Amino acid sequence: MNRLRQMSLFAHIVECGSITAAADALDLSKSVVSQHLKSLEQELGVSLLKRTTRRQTLTVAGESFYAGCRSLNQVADSAWQNAQQGLTTPKGSIRITAPNALMETLISPAIAQVMQQYPLLVPELISSDEHLDLIAENIDLAIRVGHSRESSLKQRRIGEFRDVLCATPNVVAAFNADTTPYIANSWQSKQIHHILESASLGDIELKCEAKCITNSFYTCVSLIKADAGVGLVPDFHLGTLAPMLVTLFPQHVLPINPIYALHSFNHTPPLSVSVCLDAIERQLSQTAGH
Repeated sequence: MNRLRQMSLFAHIVECGSITAAADALDLSKSVVSQHLKSLEQELGVSLLKRTTRRQTLTVAGESFYAGCRSLNQVADSAWQNAQQGLTTPKGSIRITAPNALMETLISPAIAQVMQQYPLLVPELISSDEHLDLIAENIDLAIRVGHSRESSLKQRRIGEFRDVLCATPNVVAAFNADTTPYIANSWQSKQIHHILESASLGDIELKCEAKCITNSFYTCVSLIKADAGVGLVPDFHLGTLAPMLVTLFPQHVLPINPIYALHSFNHTPPLSVSVCLDAIERQLSQTAGH
């Protein structure tokens, strides 16, 4: 590390024209800069500068060494500029994961708007109903349903929705709690227990055993659309599925499901994460039952 500092100082001495000018430019004392130059020349075993009271000139060895030092400073300056540009302009890769049910209707439209606004941003969207390890999978932002127990992650509630128990009109017309098959998502247990609430009509309690369990939201919807039984669909998806699917108990509601954003950054997340999160939160406020 000390070598890099000495090389950077040497480049400044050459470019400023003197040790005194370099010390002023770097806000260091003349003695400190002079000592670094002396140590550098001793370590290299060569003289880098010829100095008089009025001027300085590079030796042959100094000219060659200066070319490398100048390149070093240019690389450092470029790195600083790139990092600082990221504070004002979202850019580069960002990996975002969300459940299948949220990705198509809520996440993708939000990210499409971000891409138009910030063309240097390169999102990678990962649809998964599994809770991926953010560190192992290099995930920058995760959108999940429900509060996470992972204490190492920063999380914030950004929205909510309700699941709706629905089926095709044919299945709804013939619905029988004891015989109509229930199509479950993998996050549900095989033993189904729902309490559907209504302040005016009273609650409905539904208990049954799932006849089919799938690890894909879209497979679950496909089965429900094929008259296989009843199942849960997020309220923000109903508009895309009507009139093929209808609500089983239209006057009753299931409990609210909170939506959280999670990341593993210790402090404020990068601007690329912030702009994506803001866009997703806006999309949620417009779409998910707000």
